[in-house]
Amino acid sequence: MKAVKKNLSSVFAARTMAAALAVALCGASVTAAAADGKDSAKKGAGKTLGFVITTWHTGIYESKFIDECPEGFAPGYDEVWWRGLSKEQRSKLTDNGLKSRLDRYFNAIRRGPNGEDVCMNPTVVKDPPLLIVEGKQSYGMNLDGNEDGSATPKTCKHENFTGLDGTPGVDNQVYRLLGCTFGFRSYGQYEANANENRKSNGNGMTLIEVTGVDDMKNDDDVTVSYYRAIDQYTLDGAGRFTPYASYRIDTADGKPRYASTQKGKIVDGVVITEPSDVNLPFYGNYTYMNQQIKDMRIKLEIVDGGVGAKGQAAGYYDLKQLLFYVTGIGPIQSSGFSNCPAIYVAAHELADGYPDPQTGECTALSSAYNFAAVAAFIIHPSESQKTASAGRSKAGGR
Repeated sequence: MKAVKKNLSSVFAARTMAAALAVALCGASVTAAAADGKDSAKKGAGKTLGFVITTWHTGIYESKFIDECPEGFAPGYDEVWWRGLSKEQRSKLTDNGLKSRLDRYFNAIRRGPNGEDVCMNPTVVKDPPLLIVEGKQSYGMNLDGNEDGSATPKTCKHENFTGLDGTPGVDNQVYRLLGCTFGFRSYGQYEANANENRKSNGNGMTLIEVTGVDDMKNDDDVTVSYYRAIDQYTLDGAGRFTPYASYRIDTADGKPRYASTQKGKIVDGVVITEPSDVNLPFYGNYTYMNQQIKDMRIKLEIVDGGVGAKGQAAGYYDLKQLLFYVTGIGPIQSSGFSNCPAIYVAAHELADGYPDPQTGECTALSSAYNFAAVAAFIIHPSESQKTASAGRSKAGGR
């Protein structure tokens, strides 16, 4: 037993030394989450906070008795399919109801007049209208500055919500669109599966860096930056996210692939950013996306003395981008109960942001997202790494 312990100690020590040597050779510059910032303070730069987002949820407000959906949940693609069959066809194609939704997925989804996949071709059928949210409360923020939902140079006329804290004029048409679709609710498959995808494979992970922090409680001038991580989540033995792990930034040609920045402030321990267009990485339900959110702003509350954070992001989500995701979810819909053709039509009807200059029809939907994060060390590429990467790019290599 002593020999085993000694060998394990030797292996651990060797790995530790190798890791330290690798960091030294790379010369990486590290941003410490909740660092004391003494050195940077001397330079007038302030402290730096780093976080890695752990969960990301569409802002779906759910009342106790689902009052926001008075007609119930929207029928999914499978129900629309089998209700359109004769009794004999239904019995044959569903094995008298014994065949699972997943097993009959390809029959149900290919119900176009010529056998088209109605998610890939949502306009080839005309389905019953989507059941949408009819409630008055919602997560989100007032994005357009008015409280009556009237049209502005950047928006189309729409109905507003009241925030859960009583804030009037909240804009969240994505919630109105998807809030009565089972798969997008907290107990539905889509959100849970997307978060589990990222947790298990490390794809689409977002890093948040807050720089220039002079006061953790109140500070009128900070900068918030968003990056994509190339390292998987660090988890403890129980599968919980571990704070203060190190994550490297994804780069190309020595520059971050994602590097949106926003000006902001800290009010009573909450980081609040000014609205601007932001690109965020995304991976969920086996779909990669570059999320482009116009006029995005966040409220990020630092909790547990800086160990974690929870927040909300809100902005205008591109209509085509949303439909690309919803219509591409695939067989996971067998447990998510959504219907692409109905969502496609309703999304165009409910779009409230960024009118097309030619048609006047809006091309984006107001949205909100709730997220959680833990403190992290964000590792930036060193100058030597940037130079080496640029050199490889010029030489035709990567």
